[in-house]
Amino acid sequence: MSDPAGPMVAVVDVDGVVADVRHRLRHVTERPKDWRAFFDGAADDPLLLEGEETVRKLAEVYDVVYLSGRPERLRHVTERWLRRHDLPAGPLLLRPRDDHRPARFFKVEALRHLAETRTVVVLVDDDPRVVEAARSAGFDVLPATWMGEHSALREAQERDGRT
Repeated sequence: MSDPAGPMVAVVDVDGVVADVRHRLRHVTERPKDWRAFFDGAADDPLLLEGEETVRKLAEVYDVVYLSGRPERLRHVTERWLRRHDLPAGPLLLRPRDDHRPARFFKVEALRHLAETRTVVVLVDDDPRVVEAARSAGFDVLPATWMGEHSALREAQERDGRT
């Protein structure tokens, strides 16, 4: 799904792809979930080296666009985190305020919108449901499996619509 005349972009997720969120999953594994604490810890996420290597290689050939289910209120934190880790520059697309749809719906819609003006060559994402939905919508995908499967993160992405 792309406009062959538009610039080519690689779309890269943040949480679970370049940012290691495992240290803050404890905030969303118990009830009630503490979303504020979960997101407050985002600035301290370690860098996932496999994700770093992947995005750097993609940036050698394509423009990079970061697409995250993080809420818009984390824009400054996320931009600072990307700069601090010296990751390739690129636009950051975040979940609009009060949008709690499952990540697969939010992200496929964002990909379709992006594909109106850019050639989306690949989506790199760690959520199997996002990967499958994007693939079904006609996008090429690279599953990011390097952080492993974490049920709390999947629930946050799919059921809670929070990341």
